[in-house]
Amino acid sequence: MAAPDPHQAADPQAVKRHPTLFRAVRKRKNPKLRRTDITVTDDAAVRRAVKAASLGNAMEWFDFGIYSYLAVTIGQVFFPSGNETTQLLSSFATFAVAFLVRPLGGMFFGPMGDKVGRKKVLALTMILMAVGTFAIGLIPSHETIGVWAAVLLIFFRMLQGFSTGGEYGGASTFIAEYAPDKRRGFFGSFLEFGTLAGYVGAAGLVTALYALLNDAQMEAWGWRIPFLVAGPLGLVGLYLRLRLDETPAFQKLEGGTAHASEAADGVESTAKGDLAKIFRQYWPTLILCICLVGAYNITDYMLLSYMPTYLSDELGYSETHGLLILLAVMVFLMAIISQVGKLSDRFGRKPLLMTGMLGFLFLSLPAFLLIRIDGILPITLGMLMLGLSLVCMLGTMSAALPALFPTNVRYGSLSVGYNLSASIFGGTTPLVITALISWTGSNLMPAYYAMAAALIGVIAVACMKETAQQPLIGSPPSVETDEEAAELVQAQAPEPRF
Repeated sequence: MAAPDPHQAADPQAVKRHPTLFRAVRKRKNPKLRRTDITVTDDAAVRRAVKAASLGNAMEWFDFGIYSYLAVTIGQVFFPSGNETTQLLSSFATFAVAFLVRPLGGMFFGPMGDKVGRKKVLALTMILMAVGTFAIGLIPSHETIGVWAAVLLIFFRMLQGFSTGGEYGGASTFIAEYAPDKRRGFFGSFLEFGTLAGYVGAAGLVTALYALLNDAQMEAWGWRIPFLVAGPLGLVGLYLRLRLDETPAFQKLEGGTAHASEAADGVESTAKGDLAKIFRQYWPTLILCICLVGAYNITDYMLLSYMPTYLSDELGYSETHGLLILLAVMVFLMAIISQVGKLSDRFGRKPLLMTGMLGFLFLSLPAFLLIRIDGILPITLGMLMLGLSLVCMLGTMSAALPALFPTNVRYGSLSVGYNLSASIFGGTTPLVITALISWTGSNLMPAYYAMAAALIGVIAVACMKETAQQPLIGSPPSVETDEEAAELVQAQAPEPRF
């Protein structure tokens, strides 16, 4: 939270006695924009940055998604207790373990991204995720090495979670700092397009394996294939990210020669990446970020990660059945997500986020009542109701969250806030829902859990400021053309007096 303006606390009588002096001080503190202060984006560079960040994000979430879609089989391979519910809980507990270390990853990679740059850290997170996922595919089963199989699984899941701690904050910051102010929602939506693409790739591969292999083959070796694919995919993502330039906002922050030119005259000009500073000065915004991300993550993981398990374990459908329906819903969301991003640029972030939160608050129970009806059509309709609510958040959140924090602490603050919330609420969602269903005997618990999360989300959205079409805090205005830049400068010129 920024320090209060000293002029607001100045003695009104002093201001009246020395108007010229106070006017000069105000101009010094808030200088007028010069043409060189305004970033004119290079469309090809923006699209290249968006593509690399989104593809890298897709590969990260492909790696993360395959675990949740193989949860039942992994439970049988690594936790053979003879009790299916215990196996599933053990598997989801291991899923949640990765989220417990995500805040540590966020606290490590976030400030590092504010110090050494967004690009280097995003390349490092890609390497760690690929190594962690590939290694899981090589772990011997419980039958072969006993309890050490579960220990190794937990270790590499923690490595995955640690790397993911630096991924979302970095990728969303990267795109937000490259994009022009008036189209940040549109370009930001491609980050979540990448997330959906990763989930679709994971779900598609797992569905194909379930269709082609029997249960014995899946348990023996089939489950390993998606994890082993992560190695080559990680190398592709690493190559794409290393080819990128650093963001203009960060280059200017470290005294580089970005197109932003002298934009930092009126903004922050050092990159300290100080964790203590983040908690000390920005704790109100961190709390807001945690509430927004918590509501978003619970609904996101409920639909995209837990739903296939819910359909197979609680409602008795085959694994393939649930995955195919979810695949169709996710492909539909991918088709419309960029349009949601455009809507957030036009109408604002808050209306779109509020629509998504209210959708989960009022539609979760009807959607799950439909999903419980036997038949493809009611299940698909129920999941579409949830999906349309979720896409309002997916297409908007990656532009809204980076705008909460100033440039010099953006990567660190967002990584810390996002991953604290994801750890507490997101990764525990499948585990909590499975436990709630087991304790209460009601398979409507996912709906009630989503509604409670959405209620918190509604309050958080009501408290946030609108940031659409505005420069990022601590960064200069960013436009697409020289004409727009000239108009911004001209708009500040005083009207002629006659």
